[in-house]
Amino acid sequence: MSTETILVPHTKSATTATAAWTPYEHSALAQKFRPVFQRIADTALARERNRQLPFEPITWLKEAGFGAVRVPVEHGGGGASIPQLFQLLIELAEADSNVPQALRGHFAFVEDRLNAPPGAARDVWLRRFVKGELVGNAWSEVGAVAIGDVGTRISQKDGRWVANGRKFYSTGSIFADWIDLYARRADNDADVTAAVSTHQPGVVQHDDWDGFGQRTTGSGTSVYENAHIDDENVFPFETRFKYQTAFYQLFHLATLAGIGRAIERDVGHEVRNRQRIYSNGNAQHVSQDAQILQVAGEISALAYAAEATALRATLPAQRAYEARLHGDEAAERQANIDAEIESAQGQIVVSELVLRAGSDLFNALGASAASTSKSLDRHWRNARTVSSHNPTVYKARIVGDWSVNGTEPPYVWQIGSGPGRKT
Repeated sequence: MSTETILVPHTKSATTATAAWTPYEHSALAQKFRPVFQRIADTALARERNRQLPFEPITWLKEAGFGAVRVPVEHGGGGASIPQLFQLLIELAEADSNVPQALRGHFAFVEDRLNAPPGAARDVWLRRFVKGELVGNAWSEVGAVAIGDVGTRISQKDGRWVANGRKFYSTGSIFADWIDLYARRADNDADVTAAVSTHQPGVVQHDDWDGFGQRTTGSGTSVYENAHIDDENVFPFETRFKYQTAFYQLFHLATLAGIGRAIERDVGHEVRNRQRIYSNGNAQHVSQDAQILQVAGEISALAYAAEATALRATLPAQRAYEARLHGDEAAERQANIDAEIESAQGQIVVSELVLRAGSDLFNALGASAASTSKSLDRHWRNARTVSSHNPTVYKARIVGDWSVNGTEPPYVWQIGSGPGRKT
């Protein structure tokens, strides 16, 4: 695995963040986790072949404190900025692209708590993160739910909140202690998010994601039958941190960039170690063949561009976070717009860069590269699956509407059945 340090420039306001927020230099922060990343990389191929969920890798990361890397230092966390978090996630995705996607819901919930008002309620969650507790994700409805509607409801029963409903794409929840559940209150139809403990019989999870890529993210169906929720863990949706959608999309960018790095790594390994050559080739060893080196160089450039774009797209989210800390509403609004637009711009191009790299890999190798024992096809399959989660055609239209007409991008969107249609 590559161990170079990528430098991300601090934004102008970074030096004026709260004094308690003292992020480590990235190299020092990364060194703490790179042995774990390497361990994950060493075992990734076996998990892919056997469709084995990464319970052990998630445990290794928990034990290393990775889930608390964004928590401020004075609360026992890593004190990482948003760009530093995504630098680490790119390295983790290079090791196994399923693992950062499984942690996507966790870090979004962490980000929401970091944006919450300081106080005892927030501190409870920061302590949980530092203890290693993880949060999963359950937002997408199952079945014939009309777009804009929410079938999952929370209501009062015997003096406490309970959740009832079904969700799909509950990514990472099967590894988690809590689930960040999007629901609607039965009493007043207000949309909320609720932190639901998984350590109760009212929560049942199924590993029924059957995609051809990203097969071990722990996604699938989660079912809630009178699942208990503490009062303090029900949050009005309108209080959710404003750059949340961009933050979720940055995970896709980081995952894709990590896949690009893995492709570059694997093509280098395969070309160096390939012994068979073609009579119509250009050298006595594949590693000296000028045309094969050209393919490897182009893949390296594609991976470089993908990573550089992904990291550049993290900067507006950091500005949005800092503006919220300082109560600068005008700066926060502009940063939120920038975060949406730049994360969308990034996905439009990074998806194509990495998919091309995943296909071009085979131009550098022989037919033996198609062996299922190598699972080199997993890079393209995983990149294609990640790129399908939020259609880039819509993102391109939204970016174009902003560029041409100054139309502010949507900050939240949903998926569901259209009028008169059932799924």
